Amino acid sequence: MSLRDGSEEGHPVSALNKRCRSKKQAGKDAAVQGTNDSSIVSKYSMVNLGYFTDVFLKGFVHKTNRRAPLINRGYYVRAKAVDYSVRCFLKHTKDYPYRQILSLGAGCDSLYFRLKASGELKNVIMYEVDFPDVVQRKATLIKNKQELVELIGCTDEMGLAQMEVAGHLYSMDYKLLGIDLTEITKLDNTLMEIGLNYACPTLLLSEVVLTYMKNESSSAVIRWAAERFSTAVFVVYEQIRPNDPFGQVMQQHFVQLNSTLHALVQFPGKEAQQIRFLKEGWEECFCIDMNEFYVRYIPEQEKQRIELLEPFDEYEEWHLKCSHYMILCASKGDLIKYLPFTPHPDFCTKLDTLDSLQLSVSLCETETQSPHLRRFAHCSVLVGPYTVVTTGGFGNRIGQHGRLKDISLLAKSGPVWKSTSFRDADGLLTERMFHSMTALSDGRCIIIGGRTSPLKPVTSVLCLRCDTGNGGISNVSLSLKAIECSGTMPSPRWRHTATEVIYRDQNYLFIYGGRSSKELVLDDWHFLNLQDYSWTNIPVDGSPPEGRHSHSACTWKSGVVIAGGLGIAQVPLGSVFYLKPTLSGFVWERIQMTSVIPRYSHTAHILDDKLILLGGVSIHTDSNPEVTLIDLKAERSCNYYISTNLVKWPLMLHNHSSLLLAKERQVLVIGGGGNCFSFGTHLNYQPVLLQLPEIY
Repeated sequence: MSLRDGSEEGHPVSALNKRCRSKKQAGKDAAVQGTNDSSIVSKYSMVNLGYFTDVFLKGFVHKTNRRAPLINRGYYVRAKAVDYSVRCFLKHTKDYPYRQILSLGAGCDSLYFRLKASGELKNVIMYEVDFPDVVQRKATLIKNKQELVELIGCTDEMGLAQMEVAGHLYSMDYKLLGIDLTEITKLDNTLMEIGLNYACPTLLLSEVVLTYMKNESSSAVIRWAAERFSTAVFVVYEQIRPNDPFGQVMQQHFVQLNSTLHALVQFPGKEAQQIRFLKEGWEECFCIDMNEFYVRYIPEQEKQRIELLEPFDEYEEWHLKCSHYMILCASKGDLIKYLPFTPHPDFCTKLDTLDSLQLSVSLCETETQSPHLRRFAHCSVLVGPYTVVTTGGFGNRIGQHGRLKDISLLAKSGPVWKSTSFRDADGLLTERMFHSMTALSDGRCIIIGGRTSPLKPVTSVLCLRCDTGNGGISNVSLSLKAIECSGTMPSPRWRHTATEVIYRDQNYLFIYGGRSSKELVLDDWHFLNLQDYSWTNIPVDGSPPEGRHSHSACTWKSGVVIAGGLGIAQVPLGSVFYLKPTLSGFVWERIQMTSVIPRYSHTAHILDDKLILLGGVSIHTDSNPEVTLIDLKAERSCNYYISTNLVKWPLMLHNHSSLLLAKERQVLVIGGGGNCFSFGTHLNYQPVLLQLPEIY
C-alpha cells in the first residue's frame, strides 16, 4: 500500500517518475515526497480506530491525527480488498513448495511484517520495489525498530549491515529494492541477481502506481510481467471513471497537484482495463469496483462492526468514491483460473438507452451570483408560481464552508431570477441538514427533523410562512414559528420524507422512513394532522416497503408515491410503492417495475401521471442515473441522459433539491454536491433548468 498514491489524501506518487528529468521536475518530485507523512497518518488513523488490524504500521508513522470517517472508510475498503487478494493467493498456492510476492511501488507498506508475524509467509519470499529515496527512508525506519529488525531475520548490527547492499535491504525472505519502475531492464536484472524465480507462482501487487506512470511505461511493466512470469497473478488497485461529475472533480484534484492520472484517459473503465491486460499478454482478467467488493466480499457481521466504529452519514460520497476505484486481477499459467474477484450480473447493468434519449439542461439566469444557493443536504419548496424558499444544508458561509441556518429566496422577475437571503434572528431554524420542508396547499411550509451531526438530530417542528406581496423580491416577508404538536412524537430523524395527503377531508403530513442516531434505517410512518398539529393514527393496510432513507415521495391522487432510497443493507433500492387512499385509510401497493435503476439521494416529481426521478446515486451501473420517467399507469419506464454542454462545471445530481415548473415543463435544480472524498467540497455553482420531454 504505497503511501504516496494520494488516492484518498491526494498525495501523488513521485517514486515512479523517470530518472531523466529536469532540475525543475526533480524539485517538484522532492516536494511531493514530503507529503508522504500525511498519507501514512491517514492510514494509521483508520487502523487506530479499529477498522483494520495492523500493529506494525505505527513503526512508519511519526505523528498521529484522526481523519474524517469518510477517509477512514476509504482506506479500510482498500486495505481489505488488497488483504483479501493476498490471502486468497496464499491459500490457493499453499501446496506449492515455493511462492513469491512482488509489490511494485510498495512505499511504507507493512504487509510483509503482518504476514511474517502471523506465520503466513511459509515458503514465501517478499520483494518490494520503489524509488531509491523512498526505499532508503523505509530501510532506515526498519533498522530503528527492533521488532521489525527481528522479523526480517537479523539479530545484531553486523548482520543488519550485511543486509544493506547498494541502497537495497536483503534478508532470506524480504528484499527491498530501490529501483525506478520505468527502468525495466535494470529491475529485471536485479531481481534475477537476488534470486527471484520467474517460474514459481508469483503475486504482483500495484496499488495506485501504474496510473501515475505514462501509459507506455505502465504498459511496459504489465507486458514485462506477462512475458517473464510463467505462473502469476497481477492485482491492481487504482482509479476509474474519469468522465462523470465525481470523476471530473477527482481528475481536477490530481491535475492541481501536478500528478496526472495517465491511465484514466486511455483506460477509463473496468472493461478498458480488462482489455488492456489481455492485450499485454495476460490470459485472464476480471475487475470490480469497490462498491461491489464491499457488498459481496465483506461479511455482514463485519459491515455491522464497521457501522459502529464512529458516526457516519456521508453515504453519497462513500458510494461515489467506491465506484471510482477498482480492484483488478489478471492471471496466467497454472493460476489462470485463480481469480478472487468475479463480476456479478447485478453490478453489470448497461444503460444503453442513455445514448439515444437526451434531455437538455441550461443555466438558470440570475441577476447576480448567489453563493447562498451553493449548498447540499438542504430543502427547497415553491411558495408561489415562481418563488422558491430554501433552508438548511451545508455550503458557503461567510467565505468558508459550513452548516447553514439562513433562509434563501429565489424569485423570477421577467426573464431572470433574483435571489436574497434572510437571517433567522430567533435561532429557530438551527443549522440542520437532511430535514424535510413541505409546502402545503394553504401556503404554509412545515419543517421537520434534520440533524446538525449524526449524533445530534433536530427535534423541533417549524411553520414557515412567506408573504410574496406585490412589490418584488425586496418586499417579501417571512415568518417562522415553532409548533407544539400533541400526541406521540415520532423518533427524531433525518433523510426522511414528508408529504401532504388527505384523509376524510382533512389534510395530514405523511412522514415516512429516514434514519436516526440509533437506527441506520427507519421503516415506520406517521401522520401529522395539519389542522390541530396532532400526531394521529390512521389505518394503513398492505405489505409495507422495506425501511429506507434518502428516498423520494410525491403526492399523487391524494396518496403518496415512494421511490428508491437506501435500504438496511446500505444498498440502493429500485422499488416504487404507492400509499393509496381507501375508505378506511390507506393501503400499500407496489408498482411493478422491472427496469428502474436502484438509486437514492435523488429528487422526484409527478407530471401527467409520469413519475420523474432526477439524479441520485447508484452502485449497480457504470454511470450514475440521470433522469428516469415512469408511467405510473402503464408501469413502464425509460431513461434519459442529460446534456450538460451549457454547464461549465461538473453537475452533481445528488444532495440537491428540485422544483417542478409544470407550465414550462421544466425542473429547476438548486444546489447539490458534497465533500468529494478528499478531493475537496464540490458544490453546483448556480441553479440549472432541465427541459422535460413531451411524452403522451
